[in-house]
Amino acid sequence: MFENSSKTNLEKLGEFGLIKKLTENYTPKNPDLIKGIGDDAAILKTNSEKLQVISTDLMVENINFDLAYTPLKHLGYKAVVSNISDIYAMNATPKFITISVALSSKYTLEAMEEFYTGIYLACEKYDIDIIGGDTNTSPQGLTISITVIGEVSPDKYVTRSGCKPNDLLCVTGDLGGAYMGHQLMEREKRVFLANPEMQPDLEGYDYIVGRQLKPEARKDVIDLLSELSVKPTSMIDISDGLASELKHLALESNVGFNIYEEKLPVDTQTLEMASEFNMDATMCALNGGEDFELLFTIDQADFEKIKSNMDITVIGYATEQANICQLITPAGNQFDIKAQGWN
Repeated sequence: MFENSSKTNLEKLGEFGLIKKLTENYTPKNPDLIKGIGDDAAILKTNSEKLQVISTDLMVENINFDLAYTPLKHLGYKAVVSNISDIYAMNATPKFITISVALSSKYTLEAMEEFYTGIYLACEKYDIDIIGGDTNTSPQGLTISITVIGEVSPDKYVTRSGCKPNDLLCVTGDLGGAYMGHQLMEREKRVFLANPEMQPDLEGYDYIVGRQLKPEARKDVIDLLSELSVKPTSMIDISDGLASELKHLALESNVGFNIYEEKLPVDTQTLEMASEFNMDATMCALNGGEDFELLFTIDQADFEKIKSNMDITVIGYATEQANICQLITPAGNQFDIKAQGWN
């Protein structure tokens, strides 16, 4: 199946290059599979009136989270939210989760109870049941794997591949906040390590810190679109950065996108923090990641239905130039968008 004779550095491939290489020659065998590898979640036929939607995700200590500034309760909450966001990105409803953890001997019962408190809070808020999982030992740190099972009506599910030229590109909420919250906490961590007498200074930046430590999945937007009778033509959640997710939609739908810089929704705290760090706020919005907002396209005929909603912003439109994504500045200059987010 694999015919590589030389050794290929995984860093050169990147996350999505690795996935492509490992799955490009795989052919599904089960006729009940509607959508498999390559989207936010898989979609399966069942014996009921609803389709089953399944997604899984992995979080590794010191890669995906840093316990120096991440409370275990927040980590448990975020672990659930980051997973169910993939289900909402299919226009589906999460129903059940399984949780598997591998942990080292440094973790106590009380620490894991704190972690599970966050999990239970998220399950309560999003009406999800825990139905199983596994535990194992680890030589160091904590690894978390959560699988989410959801459901959707056959006429309601949305994938990444349905966008058409001239469809409008929309995003929920605001962008870049989680990334700037991460930058802030990393700075305060370095200050503390250099001088343990110094206390973290997070005053005035509660919003961006919350965006990083305790994000929310956009169930409210999925409910709103249903109430408005708007079915997106394509959709993805923004976990790896707007630019990366834009590239996914373009590739899967065989379209391009033009987005307008002045339309990108960025919160005031994000702008202030970017200025303090001497960083470009637009680049933070494009490449920051972990906002867990929804990026989706709609038919132009649905614009009137969503135009007055303050939590949905039209930032551009789809073009016929396959896989060409461009940022248009207020001056009218155009630049190719390159994905530089989480890898």
